[in-house]
Amino acid sequence: MSTVRNPAVAGMFYPADRDDLSQVISYMLTNAKPKDIIPRALIAPHAGYQYSGEIAATAYKQLEPIKHNIQRVVLLGPSHCVAFAGCAASQADYFRTPLGDIKLDQQAIQTLVADSKVQILEAAHAQEHSLEVQLPFLQTVLDEFSLVPIVVGDAKTDNVVEILEFFWSDPKTFFVISSDLSHYHDYVTAQNMDKQTSDAIVKLQPENISYDQACGRKPVIGLLHLAKKHHMTGMSLDIRNSGDTAGPKDQVVGYGAYGFY
Repeated sequence: MSTVRNPAVAGMFYPADRDDLSQVISYMLTNAKPKDIIPRALIAPHAGYQYSGEIAATAYKQLEPIKHNIQRVVLLGPSHCVAFAGCAASQADYFRTPLGDIKLDQQAIQTLVADSKVQILEAAHAQEHSLEVQLPFLQTVLDEFSLVPIVVGDAKTDNVVEILEFFWSDPKTFFVISSDLSHYHDYVTAQNMDKQTSDAIVKLQPENISYDQACGRKPVIGLLHLAKKHHMTGMSLDIRNSGDTAGPKDQVVGYGAYGFY
């Protein structure tokens, strides 16, 4: 019997109704602007869609020209609910959203487990939104694909790099890192901090990203190390904060979308 990880934040971070969700994502993607790049990896934010959905849509818009080439997505995001060391995968057969089920690549996951690159920890996935909010975008933009979802806890950079490197030689595998930027500063302070973070991301300078600059710092830094190793170029696709989208300006959360090619 198949096991399914059911959505935890449908109806909170994004619409729980299939038709409503489809309409919201289609609207955001229609209004997002394509760039002249063919990305191999993206960084996208993970707040509620009313706050960061438009920024995430700008990232996923870049996949439309290459959607037929992507057969597997390796998705990494930070843990918000469970404290643990290392990186955590799931034994579920499918991850479910209101748009349907996504099959997990359990063969790849079990190889990672056997090589001690990840552990199985269902608790890390059960309520985690950083991965879940990316899934409806992927389901909308891509054709059929398999998923390798990894929640990153208190992990070493080498651990994250090893996971990404494991899949790098497969041209049909795409990489998505889920991260917001600064949290709960005033609007101007957040803009200044997020510009510094954005510059570090685009210039592939992981050493210039501190803990308070990005909640997904660990997977972001892992991707930057790998991108630098493989001589990739980073591009900022969109950078805003909740004061620009759906919130007040006294305490904002920053959001950035980035492509690597």
